[in-house]
Amino acid sequence: MKFKRMHFLQRLIINAITLLALAGFFSQGLHIDSIFTAFMAALILGVLNALVRPVLQLLALPLTILTFGIFGLIVNGAVLWMTAALVGSGFRFASFGWAVLISIVMWLVNLIVSSFLARND
Repeated sequence: MKFKRMHFLQRLIINAITLLALAGFFSQGLHIDSIFTAFMAALILGVLNALVRPVLQLLALPLTILTFGIFGLIVNGAVLWMTAALVGSGFRFASFGWAVLISIVMWLVNLIVSSFLARND
């Protein structure tokens, strides 16, 4: 159980830092008011990824198959968009397209960090 908590905490910190970095890099597309807001968004994103995203993926499976997986990017963007709606005005995207773009970059960052952490375990 301790390992899972540590893993969740690592993901939370990595996602919060990634969101802050992306807000700085893509300032015209993503706005985050504070570090606290970034951590709140990362926490809500983690919960939505665990509870809502699997349901959305299942519902979107036919479209995902027809588009050879590309529609999965739309699902990821939708989860980020929902995160912004739940966090409030301190965390917002300029458009849904920005949410999809940010979700792609977050996926890449998480892929790189996960492979690095797995190598060091």
